[in-house]
Amino acid sequence: MTPDLHDQVALVTGAGRGIGKAIATAIAKHGAHVYLASRTSEELEQTADEIRRAGGLATPLASDLTDESQINRLFSQIQQQSGRLDILINNAAIGLYGLIHEFPTQDLDLMLAVNVRGTFLCCREALKLMMPAKSGYIINISSVLGFRAYVNQGAYTATKHAVMGLTKALAVEYQKHGIRVSAISPGGVDTEMVAAARPDLDRSVLMKPEDIANTVLYLLSLSPTNAAVDEIYIRRKASNPF
Repeated sequence: MTPDLHDQVALVTGAGRGIGKAIATAIAKHGAHVYLASRTSEELEQTADEIRRAGGLATPLASDLTDESQINRLFSQIQQQSGRLDILINNAAIGLYGLIHEFPTQDLDLMLAVNVRGTFLCCREALKLMMPAKSGYIINISSVLGFRAYVNQGAYTATKHAVMGLTKALAVEYQKHGIRVSAISPGGVDTEMVAAARPDLDRSVLMKPEDIANTVLYLLSLSPTNAAVDEIYIRRKASNPF
């Protein structure tokens, strides 16, 4: 199944590279007008240019998701330009690693600001646009570390567990408003973040960002009235499923 996203308005955070770029490109290919958000305007412009050259609609809006005023401005711009928001993909995240007894407080604060607080605020503002329409889809890109743990990744694991808790609460609270909320929890994907976290992994066995983008498309293809998915765990084929 492939979704028809014509006349749909989407926001993808962390859209300048990796998984976010792949998701934004895939959604635009299927007809959505995609707003692109991240801190790096040059990367966003490149993503937008590629989407436009392929015939899609993309609007880059550089935003620092650690800054609540910039998040508010981001959603205000979407409302002013499009008047609606149908899809939110919370993909923006950072990963900083180390043993917990050595982990700097400022690194923890930064990850909480982006991975948890930024995701929370984007969900909050998206809900304000989706609730009047009684429809919408929020997809949070979590991680295998949303339910497992690895050495040297304790702080990052804590942030992804928080994302999973937020996702579960949103799904329960806003189902009555016609809004679906899901999490995608990938294992190893060939991105700069995974390369930094797991330099021991052979990158040839990692999933590609397009695998996660295709998972998003699957969720968006489901019946909005009859189907709801709470979480999808997608792992690299070479990993242990247990």
